[in-house]
Amino acid sequence: MKNSNSIVKNTLVIFVIAVILAAILGIVNEMTKDRIAEQEEKTKSEAYQAVYTEAGSFEEDEELTAKVAEAETLLAEIDNSSTIEEALVAVDASGNELGIVINITNPEGYGGDINLSIGVSTDGTMTGMKVVSNDETAGLGANCTKDSFQSQFAGIQSSEITFSKTGATADNEIDAISSATFTTTSCVNAVNAGLAFAYDYLGLN
Repeated sequence: MKNSNSIVKNTLVIFVIAVILAAILGIVNEMTKDRIAEQEEKTKSEAYQAVYTEAGSFEEDEELTAKVAEAETLLAEIDNSSTIEEALVAVDASGNELGIVINITNPEGYGGDINLSIGVSTDGTMTGMKVVSNDETAGLGANCTKDSFQSQFAGIQSSEITFSKTGATADNEIDAISSATFTTTSCVNAVNAGLAFAYDYLGLN
């Protein structure tokens, strides 16, 4: 009987502790979620400015937002597993439309999701690419954040890019990250998803 009472008592103690810990975690999450969301939004905004330096601001557009909602169908048609997270219109200081910026996630990185942003002008030229977040291996796949890799995308005018392990030779080709094929593939697939979306929205061939 004593053993039975002891088991019940210990179970209740553990249950109470678990409830208290869950409540504490809930409070901490509630206190920090807005701050985390603000930081994520700031990081994304900084990425947009980095990929479209000529833009004065980035604005929402109803038609563009509607296109984002339909992007899954478009990407399925080209067998691309990326997700278009957001797209905004890039405008200059006078309010003239310069192009669009797009935030894309691809799940095929070596460490999982790679999220990046690109800018595309109205004539289909990529103005830049910046990796926003990744879980790739330090010194290998994580080199996707280096300027030597990211800067290759700026100036490419094509609806699709490829990569080479032996040295890029075509106008729409970039050099792969050394010993990081999964990461390179994921980044290129994400960029190609963004380009497909941009060219469709802008009505380019």
